[in-house]
Amino acid sequence: MASLLSFTALFLSIFLVQMGSGSLGPLDALSGAAIGFSTEEIGLLGSAHFLGFFFGCYVTPRLIGDIGHSRTFAAAAAIGAIGALLHPVLEGPLYWAMLRVLTGFAIAGAYTVVESWLQAKTENQYRGRVYGVFRVVDLVGAITAQGLIAVLEPGSYVAYNIVAMFCCICLLPLALTQRAAPPTPEAPRLQPLKAFRLSPTAITGILVAGVTSAGFRMVGPVYGVENDLTQGQIAVFLASGMLGGIAAQYPIGWIADKTDRRMVLLGLSVIAAASCLGIAYWITPGAVMAIYLAAFVFGVTAFPIYSVSAAYANDFADPDFIVELSAALIFFFSLGAIVSPLISAWLIALAGANAMFVFMAVVHLALVAFTLFRMTRRQSAEPREPYQYLPRTSMILARLRRAANGGDRA
Repeated sequence: MASLLSFTALFLSIFLVQMGSGSLGPLDALSGAAIGFSTEEIGLLGSAHFLGFFFGCYVTPRLIGDIGHSRTFAAAAAIGAIGALLHPVLEGPLYWAMLRVLTGFAIAGAYTVVESWLQAKTENQYRGRVYGVFRVVDLVGAITAQGLIAVLEPGSYVAYNIVAMFCCICLLPLALTQRAAPPTPEAPRLQPLKAFRLSPTAITGILVAGVTSAGFRMVGPVYGVENDLTQGQIAVFLASGMLGGIAAQYPIGWIADKTDRRMVLLGLSVIAAASCLGIAYWITPGAVMAIYLAAFVFGVTAFPIYSVSAAYANDFADPDFIVELSAALIFFFSLGAIVSPLISAWLIALAGANAMFVFMAVVHLALVAFTLFRMTRRQSAEPREPYQYLPRTSMILARLRRAANGGDRA
C-alpha cells in the first residue's frame, strides 16, 4: 500500500494528461464541423495526432536519456499546452494539423516518462498491483474525458483553454513530489520487420486495431453530427464504445487464455464487422439508444483486438525481444491509426456517414480472411503468459508489464 501511495503523483499526472488528450480529439472534430472544415480536413487532424504520437514514442526515450524524466515531462506538458492554446489563434485545417502533431508528440512523451518512472521505481513485490492501478487510472481518465465533451463549446477559446489547463495542471503532482527521478532507461530498438516475421497474424491484428480505434475516436464525432446527435449524445456515443472495450477485457482475456488466440481474433472480428454493418444499415438516425448499444458492442469486440494480438505475438517472442516487440507493435498500430481518419473522413464525404462503419467492417473481414489463411500455414503457440489489457501509450510499457509478470527484475 505504501508503494502505491508513493506513486500517487504519477497516477494523478497521467489522469490529468488523459483528461486533456482524451477530450482534444473529439473537441477538434466537433469544432472543425462547427466552423466549416470538410470531413477530409477533420480526418487529417486525427491522422496528424497519431503521426505526432509515433514520433513522440520513438524520440522521448532518447530525450529522457539526455535531460532526465522531470525535464522531459515538463517539455511534453508545455508542448501540449501550446498546441491546445493555439487552436483558436491559428485558423485553418493545415495549422490545426500541425498543432495536432505537437499534441500527439506531447501525449506520447508524457506517457513514456510516467511508464518509465513506474517501471524503474517499483519494487518487485508490488509490480503487479502498480501495473493494475495504472491501467485503471488510464481507463477512468479516458471515460471521464469523453464526459467532458458534453460541456465543452466547440471552437471556443474557453474549451481549448480548459484542455490546456489540464496540460499545465498535470505538471503539479510531479513538480511537488518528493520522489527522486529514476536513472535514465535504455531506449528500445525499433525492429518492425522482425516483429512481422515473428507473427504476421498478430501484426495484422495490430494494424486493424489502429484503423478501427483511430477511426472511431477521431472521426466518430463526425458520424454523430451527420446523424443529428446532440453534443451530449455524441459524448455518450463515444463513451459507450470505450465502456464496451473496458467491459470486455476480463471475459475476453479469460477466453484468450483458454483457447487458440486466433480463434478469439476471428470471433471478435466477425462480431465487430456485424456491429459496424448494423450501425451502417439497420439503425435509423433517430434510434439513439440503438446507436449507443451498437457502439457498446463495437467496443466489446473491436477494442480488445490490440491486446489479443499483442498476447499472441508475445507467445512467439524470446524474453530478450519483449521490449523491442512492444515498440514494433506501437509502430504498426500508429501506421493504421495515421491512415484511418483520412480514409474514414474521405469515405464519409463520398458516400455519407455510414460509409465509415462499412470501411471498418471490411477491415475486420480482411482480418478474418488473413487469420483463416494463416491458420492453414502455422500451428498456434501455447500461451506463455496470461492475457492482459495493454494501453497503446508508449514503447516503455512492455518493461513495466513484463516486470509485473515476474519476467524482469531490473
